[in-house]
Amino acid sequence: MSKRVYIFDTTLRDGEQVPGCQLNTDEKIIVAKALEELGVDIIEAGFPISSPADFKSVEAISKNVKNVSVCALSRAVKKDIDCAAEALQFAKHPRIHTGIGSSDIHIHHKFKSTREKILSQGVDAVKWAKKSVEDVEFYAEDAGRANNIFLAQMVEAAIDAGATVINIPDTTGYCLPHEYGKKINFLMENVTNIHKAIIAVHCHNDLGLSTANSISGIQNGASQIECTINGIGERAGNTSLEECAMIIKSHADLNFHTNIDTSKISGISKLVSKLMRMNVQPNKAIVGSNAFAHSSGIHQDGFLKNRNTYEIINPEDVGVESSSIILTARSGRAALYYRFSQIGINVLPDELDRLYSKFLIEADRKKLITDDDLISLYELHGIKISK
Repeated sequence: MSKRVYIFDTTLRDGEQVPGCQLNTDEKIIVAKALEELGVDIIEAGFPISSPADFKSVEAISKNVKNVSVCALSRAVKKDIDCAAEALQFAKHPRIHTGIGSSDIHIHHKFKSTREKILSQGVDAVKWAKKSVEDVEFYAEDAGRANNIFLAQMVEAAIDAGATVINIPDTTGYCLPHEYGKKINFLMENVTNIHKAIIAVHCHNDLGLSTANSISGIQNGASQIECTINGIGERAGNTSLEECAMIIKSHADLNFHTNIDTSKISGISKLVSKLMRMNVQPNKAIVGSNAFAHSSGIHQDGFLKNRNTYEIINPEDVGVESSSIILTARSGRAALYYRFSQIGINVLPDELDRLYSKFLIEADRKKLITDDDLISLYELHGIKISK
């Protein structure tokens, strides 16, 4: 039996930290309901202490989402935790996400403290949160750069204090996949009470490794991935939900599964992009406009013979209607013939050769050839057709 991987979506908290992408409460409810339909397990709805609007949004999402856990972020500060608990009072499955820095860089420079004091503050935060909710997640910020022995002590103490989930963030996106995987494995082997908690991975994309690190994390014992739609988030972004979901679905040999309904991925990607006014880059894996588009003649010919030659994902699996054959000056005869047939024009072999030479001239001039261009090209060839 495959291992369950829980999907913790932080689009509405970490993802919304992108400058200029803030949502109002009504928009957040729309996204939260879409995430619930998508099949995520936990929605991190916001950071209630940060502003009255964020408090209101967490409270509203708690009232409107019933089938998944609703999580609120806090620092390891009592007033933060109390505020989070209040915002979550209507949640059917509330979770408080509290924590503190674990790397010496954070301990010495951000907190100007010591390992001992930070450890004590983290434990106290978990115990305080536990008074309000049963489900408490503890984050060891900047765990990617933390000393592993101290990190293991922190994790063990947080679990002893009552944490049900332990988040091991690669906050700066610094780790290489094998390093991050070894860190998770070290915790699995050296924290005596690790079996009492779910281990979560929360990776940032500063070096373009967030998805790879997250997969490495679950391969080494973690069972929760923290991610966002379209990979949005601070700086270079967070782990992409759609990438992780499709890696797990595509690689049965990993022996993992999620509750994500992947057929809804394209729809929610477009929804988040529209509401947050943040376009998805065309070459973005899974959800970019070019993800299932073929423009090279060699690729087009292979794809038209057997889609598996150049596609490892069925577009329908992520909610995309079909793949696209894009006509450019790099396209070949097979693609030109195919596109003509798609608009109802049967081109004979000798006609195709003559049309192709004219097509290349037009493609060099226009860069991208449309169906209307094909009709005009055919009509100029001497045969009138009906549009």
